[in-house]
Amino acid sequence: KQPAPQDLDDAKRVQASRQKEWKVGDRVSGKCGEISRLCEIVSRREIGDVSNEDEKVVEGKSRRFEYYVHFVDCNRRMDRWLQENELQEAPKDEAKSSAADASAKKCRPQRRTRRGKRKLQESEEDGHESIADPTLAKLEKDHEEITKVKNVDTVFMGGYEIDCWYFSPYPEECTKNKQLYICEFCLKYMRKRSTLIKHKSKCFLRHPPGNEIYRDKNLSMFEVDGAKNKVYCQCLCLLSKLFLDHKTLYFDVAPFLFYILCEADETGFHMVGYFSKEKASSQNNNLACILTFPPFQRKGYGKFLIAFSYELSKLEGKIGSPEKPLSDLGRLSYRSYWTRVLLGVLSEHRRPLSVDEISQIT
Repeated sequence: KQPAPQDLDDAKRVQASRQKEWKVGDRVSGKCGEISRLCEIVSRREIGDVSNEDEKVVEGKSRRFEYYVHFVDCNRRMDRWLQENELQEAPKDEAKSSAADASAKKCRPQRRTRRGKRKLQESEEDGHESIADPTLAKLEKDHEEITKVKNVDTVFMGGYEIDCWYFSPYPEECTKNKQLYICEFCLKYMRKRSTLIKHKSKCFLRHPPGNEIYRDKNLSMFEVDGAKNKVYCQCLCLLSKLFLDHKTLYFDVAPFLFYILCEADETGFHMVGYFSKEKASSQNNNLACILTFPPFQRKGYGKFLIAFSYELSKLEGKIGSPEKPLSDLGRLSYRSYWTRVLLGVLSEHRRPLSVDEISQIT
């Protein structure tokens, strides 16, 4: 039985992949779960000498690499390290169509609907083109260059092993093993599990170091002042940066209040998410940063945090909005929240309402 032409093409591409040393900037096909996707190589590192005859030999020395890749048209949180056997040469038609599509999007005039304009505005908010100030644009570009490769792969916290999404500026000596062990109560970070076990026997904190301002059954909200609990809030910012791409607040936490949502049980109050806000915002922002940690997502906690921020604005007698630009997940949460709230208001009043009236009601 003769092999099919498609099988022969796949075999040739796999064989070529074994013989080729990929370089930074190359576009290849990489494993993303159970499927292969077009990706771009962002970085690479040597993983030691090998004696396998199939491996590449450079200058008389056998070398193997693993590659850090960004999947085309995907968020950076999908970026990851892949082994050589998880990469293969991308089909030429796929690579060409991707380049052609990008070129066509730039050159092709489009009739823009309201939805199209909104999508264009959102895409520009996430890119450098939206930054008119050249200094800020350069800083943003430098930030992306520094943070393009995440330095921590997983964190162990509160019984969970959590895959990290982005770079966070933890001390370099703590990230050599690409793993961190974090105390879920005081948020101190450690390199080894044994150190965490010893720390737990000495750490007597069982809730965030602030005032409990809300409780409903097993849910509690704590208000933590960044000026009074500086180290705790700095550790919280470093931890949250692993899951937020554009968070820039790490160490100057004094001007901020942190509202931390916890689930309570007999062992203590376990953090599930938080938001922060400036004590005195010149733009009336009622929220600076929001995050629900991955093990607790898709449980409604994000909408709860958003609603809580607006309840605080009502108590202050102010009209507030979140700091922009929003992340992609933040944007989805806010849209879902406001869709539900506005439909509820319009359904309840059954009469024409002005924007000011809706603002006062909500």
